[in-house]
Amino acid sequence: MTLLSGTQVRLSSSGYVADISSVGASLRTLSFEGRDLVSPFGEDEVRPNYFGAILVPWPNRVVGGRYSYEGQSFQLALTEPDRGHALHGLAVWLDFAVAEQSEDRVVLTANVAAETSYPFPLSVAVEYRLDGDGLTTLVTTTNNGSVAAPYGVGPHPYLLGGEGVVDEWTLEVPASQVLEVDAVLAPTELIEVTEKFDFRSPKLVGDVEIDNAYTGVSRGADGRAAVRVTGADGHGAELSWGEGLDWVQIFTGDLPDPVWRRRAIAVEPMTCAPDAFNTGTGLILIAPGEAHSAEWVISAL
Repeated sequence: MTLLSGTQVRLSSSGYVADISSVGASLRTLSFEGRDLVSPFGEDEVRPNYFGAILVPWPNRVVGGRYSYEGQSFQLALTEPDRGHALHGLAVWLDFAVAEQSEDRVVLTANVAAETSYPFPLSVAVEYRLDGDGLTTLVTTTNNGSVAAPYGVGPHPYLLGGEGVVDEWTLEVPASQVLEVDAVLAPTELIEVTEKFDFRSPKLVGDVEIDNAYTGVSRGADGRAAVRVTGADGHGAELSWGEGLDWVQIFTGDLPDPVWRRRAIAVEPMTCAPDAFNTGTGLILIAPGEAHSAEWVISAL
């Protein structure tokens, strides 16, 4: 019998335990000393709300599913039909193969086949590795085609600040600008963070609803940035990343299903802005035969 979330791989090291599902190369669970750091889902469950998915070859939305490239127009499938957009790339429902596996590390691979709406064949390798720093994810994508491929990447974990709901947690986002959106979450204007969106210093979330991309990211001396979600006891989770990921989507979990509503905060570092296939903001062009890599780490606080 095939589990609904695919082949399962469990990793463990240094008090951390992670479960990886092959569908979407998804992070299904991550805990530290028995405490959940991300919102988990069942192994025999269709992954809800993109929990832990890898977003390739674009994160976030292509507005209307339409874009132009090298003088040609393309129409992607509208995978967010209620809003009319193409959401979170083409790899989220691919069943990745387990290529390498050990107690603390796994590599999963899949091919994104060329299609009429995205005629750029890619191979994708997702490495998960546990150690004392937490869970490192490295995504490497190779262009197997004969022309440059438009590309972006990011993850979709929902971080937990502990028990309770988002309203009771503290959020820290080291970014000075935020992209405003319209009623269907299409980007409109990049602005300096207002009081609602300003979490450069740790602040209680309260009843604020956010589903926006931030940029103008501040980094430490090591070139890394980090978003932190913590509960009243100071424990929670951190997602950090290095150069090349200049955007981060923050979503306060305002989902329609009351089971999931405001139970976790999605933190999604991205190489590009929402709708980058149209705006070009942060869009990567992978040359034929070349590869692009991006990396991030989830750690316990």
